[in-house]
Formats: sequence, structure tokens, C-alpha cells
Amino acid sequence: IDHVATLRQARRGDEPDPIAAAHRCMLAGADGITAHLREDRRHIQDADLRALAALPYPLNFECAATEEMVALAETLLPREVTLVPERREEVTTEGGLDVARQFTVLRDAVERIQRLGITCSLFIDAHAESIRRAADTGARAIELHTGPYAHAFGHAQRSVSSPANVGDDLPQLALLRDGAALATSLGLAVHAGHGLTARNVGPVAAIPEVQELNIGHSIVSHALFLGLDGSVRAVHEAMRVARAPVTQHSTTTLSAVDDL
Repeated sequence: IDHVATLRQARRGDEPDPIAAAHRCMLAGADGITAHLREDRRHIQDADLRALAALPYPLNFECAATEEMVALAETLLPREVTLVPERREEVTTEGGLDVARQFTVLRDAVERIQRLGITCSLFIDAHAESIRRAADTGARAIELHTGPYAHAFGHAQRSVSSPANVGDDLPQLALLRDGAALATSLGLAVHAGHGLTARNVGPVAAIPEVQELNIGHSIVSHALFLGLDGSVRAVHEAMRVARAPVTQHSTTTLSAVDDL
């Protein structure tokens, strides 16, 4: 929901309202709301997060593993907290957490968050060592960084004459598949996100171990053309189709997704 707040903050006004957007997304079939409160407050504001936490919807609070943010999570009690790396100079999150380097800080944050019954997830690259170290922190879940896959998918799609099934053979997808299998074997729930769209989400959604996909920018950007309801439904349908047996795929459904 951050990208609705980004548009609002361009004028420092009161519209568009991310809280109203959260209602519309849920009515359109979203399964939960994710909001990232950054240290520089570039989009979501503290008041937004408090209002979102008060809604009767599952909230995934994304934040850095700082004292300020962990204390806020302890106050708001969202369903889930996803700890992410954060640098002020980046436009968006550029990579996963360095779990080995930040191990003590992350382990302590995970313990504080989960002792309140909140699921804590670590946003990491799909490398075996990162996944193993994430399990060592005691976190119940990880979110695999799908940005490299999304970039590779886009490049491959532009490079071939027939883009059907373009993502299936990408090494970045194989890394996600292997990472998801490893994480599940270690007792971790597997989430995934970053750069996912209705066009590229299928191969990731089809990974059987993946339980949750976090998609924001694409939904909000395509809402300019489809409306927020239509954009949510298109992504949700692309995920559903990918999870269904191949024999159930319909050309009508795939055509609707191709419009994105």
C-alpha cells in the first residue's frame, strides 16, 4: 500500500488515502495488506500505520530491525513483521538482509517480536547460507527477494519472439525454487516478493512451498488503467492460474493477464 502513500506525499496532502485503498484492495480479493514504514517516512507515515493496524485485515508491517521499529511493532501488534534492509539513498529495497553480518541484531529483534505471538519474517536473497542463518535467528518465516528474477524475466521477455513460459528456465527462478525447498526443510514458512507483476508472478506462484506473495508497486501502477479493484483481481487471478493444474488454464484468463 506504500505506493498510494507515495502519490499522496508528492503534494503532502490527504489524498489518495492509503487506508481507503486498503479497504478497496481487500474487497477486491487481496488476502492482506503490507506497509513499509521507512526511517525517512518517504511514503507511509506513523498515523497511516496505526490506522492500518486498527483495521480488521491481516497486516504485514515491513521495517528495519531498529529499536524504534521493533518498539512500534510491539505496540501495534500486526499479524506479521517483515524485517528488511534499508538505506536512505536507495529508491527501493535493493537486496536481502545480510543475516550473517547482522545476526545478533536480527536474532534479538526476532525474539522480541515473536514472543508477542507475531510472526517475524526476514527478507533475504535466495542463497542457501542466508536461508540457513535466517533459520538460526528463530524466525518463523522468510521472504525470498524476487527482484533478480523479475529483472531477468523482463530482459528475457524483450529478447524472445514468443514470450510464453519465458520465466520457467531462468536460473534466478531455479534459485528461488531451491531456496524455497531448503527453507521448508528447515521449518520456515516461505514468502516471496519484489518486482512481481501479473505477467511474471506465475512461475513464482507455482512454487509449491511459497505461501505468500507480496506485490505492491505493480498493483498500484496498473490501477491507473484498470482501477484498483481490477488491478488486484488481475494479479490474484494470475496467481490462481499458476497454482491450478495446467489442464485448468483458460485462454480467457491468460488473455486478461496479458493485457497488463
